[in-house]
Amino acid sequence: MKSFDALVIGAGAGGLFTAARLTHHGYRTLVVERLDRVGGRASTHDIDGFKVNNGAIVIEVGGITEQTFQEVGAKFDVRRANPPILYRIGGKDMDVTGGGWGMLLSKLTRQGAKLLGGLGAAREDSGLPDAELSTADWIRRYTKNESVHGVFRNMCGSVFAVSSEELPARVFLTYFTRKSAFKKFGFCPDGTIGIWRALADVVTAGGGEVWLDSEVRRLTVDAGRVTGAVVARDGQDTEVACRFAVSDVGPAATVTLAGEEHFSEEYLTSVRRGDRPCAMISVNFASRERLVEAPGLLSFASTRRMCYVANFTATCPEMAPEGWHLYVGTAVPQPAVGDFDEAAETELLMADLRDQIPGFDRARILSTVVTRDGWPPQRAVAGFDLPNTTPVPNLWNVGDAVKEYANGGTTACAETAKLVVEQILRHHPVGVAAEPTGAPREH
Repeated sequence: MKSFDALVIGAGAGGLFTAARLTHHGYRTLVVERLDRVGGRASTHDIDGFKVNNGAIVIEVGGITEQTFQEVGAKFDVRRANPPILYRIGGKDMDVTGGGWGMLLSKLTRQGAKLLGGLGAAREDSGLPDAELSTADWIRRYTKNESVHGVFRNMCGSVFAVSSEELPARVFLTYFTRKSAFKKFGFCPDGTIGIWRALADVVTAGGGEVWLDSEVRRLTVDAGRVTGAVVARDGQDTEVACRFAVSDVGPAATVTLAGEEHFSEEYLTSVRRGDRPCAMISVNFASRERLVEAPGLLSFASTRRMCYVANFTATCPEMAPEGWHLYVGTAVPQPAVGDFDEAAETELLMADLRDQIPGFDRARILSTVVTRDGWPPQRAVAGFDLPNTTPVPNLWNVGDAVKEYANGGTTACAETAKLVVEQILRHHPVGVAAEPTGAPREH
């Protein structure tokens, strides 16, 4: 039986951030991924020479993500889009990067001062609204302006994959007034998969292993602790041993792998309650004409559903065959949590693309992708995440179901990975074979 210090289930963003950090600290790490490639819901597929992303498309620079790459010695091949985002307001594409909220609101309405005051007040805890208030209802306190509501709705969709009706205002305000707020980002010229391959290379270069086309069938639990796993690989089941395990497949799936009998009823109830995946719809399209001038993202004040269009080839021409431009238009359906009419919501996105992108009808549609249910853009709505610890003391969750409060996307996955690895370093020091006696059952 092969033995490792760390077993990481899933080679998505959270799993690979964690595995690279663990390897960097000296843990022998095994990553098991059921798909044929790394990246999970932030990976890339080749479609006739186009590098088409299947989920996360932009990577934040200058924050915890880039810091992780620097710490573990991985190549961070991300080209910044400058300006990162333009807003289409009244038919004009505007760069408000230097002017912040004040400039954005001044372009949308003459009555932006009150809303600007509310945003400023939210920098202090006393200025945050009740947890139950939605972002849309919070904005309604200040304005009925449809363009203002449209921009905020599309901000919520772009970062959190839900509408402003579904996102708590506290989450939105905390993120945009106190966190990085995704101000600087770019694209990987290999498609988003490129940065995950760089992290996987750290694992293998450090003596670890990454098993693709392999699936953890179950975790073995003895005396309340994970001792290993049964992995389906090359057509047969293989047993592996580990000191601890980290799961990037979401708390619900993690419970199934370990067995419900190893978790308290209270924890199981919280997992069921928190299992609220959201949804997105994306249309990947290409054209020999340049259809979008924005070098990064183009967001909108007045659309039915579409949150943004991304222009990949302005910064990364390698993502398309020579002479082609590559784009994606993305929408959040209504509702984003729960059931929705997939065909009708997709048609609303197509209508937005036809309205907003002259020449779209002549473009080549590469794929139309709906991410939802078991393969969502985010496994939990921000603000409703579970803790990263579990009642099994040497089993953790990472990824976008256990985000820190008011964070989202791959940035949140990088943050959670750092926090979990810090706990592992305390409770399972490198090179200590035997577990400490009296180790706490919950961290």
